[in-house]
Amino acid sequence: MKLTFIAAIALATVAPLSSGYAIKGDVVNCRSGPGTSYGVKKTYTKGQNVSISCQQAGTSVSGNNIWDKTSDGCYVADYYVQTGVNGYVTTKCSSSGSSSGSSGSYCKTLNQAGLSLIEKWEGFVSSPKPDPIGLPTVGYGHLCKQKNCAEVKYKFPLTKSTAQQLLNDDIPAYTKCLASYLNASKVKLNTNQWAALTSWVFNNGCGNAKSSQLVKRLNNGEDPNTVASQELPKWRLAGGRVLQGLVNRRADEVKLFKTASSKQAFPKCS
Repeated sequence: MKLTFIAAIALATVAPLSSGYAIKGDVVNCRSGPGTSYGVKKTYTKGQNVSISCQQAGTSVSGNNIWDKTSDGCYVADYYVQTGVNGYVTTKCSSSGSSSGSSGSYCKTLNQAGLSLIEKWEGFVSSPKPDPIGLPTVGYGHLCKQKNCAEVKYKFPLTKSTAQQLLNDDIPAYTKCLASYLNASKVKLNTNQWAALTSWVFNNGCGNAKSSQLVKRLNNGEDPNTVASQELPKWRLAGGRVLQGLVNRRADEVKLFKTASSKQAFPKCS
């Protein structure tokens, strides 16, 4: 049932529990907090109805940063719930933790611009297969850790929805290693700069990032825009040869890095 704005406000004031909202993603994670870096407590399937006890802001998923706390006590991205409105349909949750998945430190997740950039250049792969240099991958660049990507909890073939969830599951490992390599007293990065660098780490691996001149120069206090413009384009080789796709990806990362943002991502997430 579609709700008008006035009806939604009325619902928020008279009903502490909103029910009967259908899940519209194929397999949707319900997490311990309002963000993609929080642990998965359970999953819902397409068409399953959920009751919403409250809502609050968290990690943006496809442009929607509202997360719905269900009667199961976990949080699901509102993007995957068919509430009928683009906004709140019930009361806001009391603030009892981070709404960004940051735990009071760096941003563990990425903004939508960063996720879209990774999705664009990794490409969608529904079932495990070798990438351009022969490494087995699936979804949006998930590197298989076991035979046939047995560690992936989503059913093959993946849909774009489950592939996006897999990407969101993967990202915190890369932001964690990037944050551990950077000197918090000298490096300050906004959400676009953070997203661009995480895309680079996601593509090249944590080990390569750690030993890179890019990280060393940032830690020396050099201007971030200058460092990114000069160092990112150097990462254009795969299997010992220049790939035009990597040249183009680095150009997109530099462009995103140099796009202004008032929101901070490192060392503190705002």
